[in-house]
Amino acid sequence: MSRLLFALPLLVFGIVAGYFFVQLGEDPSILPSALIDKPVPAFETEALLDSKPGLATEDFKTGKVVLVNIWASWCIPCRAEHPLVTRLARDEGMTIYALNYKDTREAATAWLNELGDPYQRIGFDESGRAGIEWGVYGVPETYVIDGEGRIRWKRVGPMTPRLVEEELKPLLAELQQ
Repeated sequence: MSRLLFALPLLVFGIVAGYFFVQLGEDPSILPSALIDKPVPAFETEALLDSKPGLATEDFKTGKVVLVNIWASWCIPCRAEHPLVTRLARDEGMTIYALNYKDTREAATAWLNELGDPYQRIGFDESGRAGIEWGVYGVPETYVIDGEGRIRWKRVGPMTPRLVEEELKPLLAELQQ
């Protein structure tokens, strides 16, 4: 019996170490989302800018595929990702909506004035309440919403040109057919 008590902590340690070892090989940006293939959550935000509308659930029931980019002016990876988001809107003609997350209106507006504004709609989520509905882990996050208003893809962290070519564009082509 004493040998069993001695071996028990070693067994538990082995199981925990094995779990962490297996997790080392996985991509940390791929986080499971309970929202995949579910409708866009119920939310409504005010507009960040006077010149563009805010963002709400009803905006995704238009029959067209939309990218949603969640960002903040204080987010360094958002700044790195922004030229790619701008290129997708300008050169690829993608419809991109934005959710400005846990930011100030002044800082977010200055950020857009400096870097450019590729978004057709921008919701202002100062409190983070809409982000909770979306299941936001952190910024940037990008979602693909199909023409029926269902979440089809989620990316946590900045998008890269490789990711756009290998994952995003094929999915968008499939959804737009």
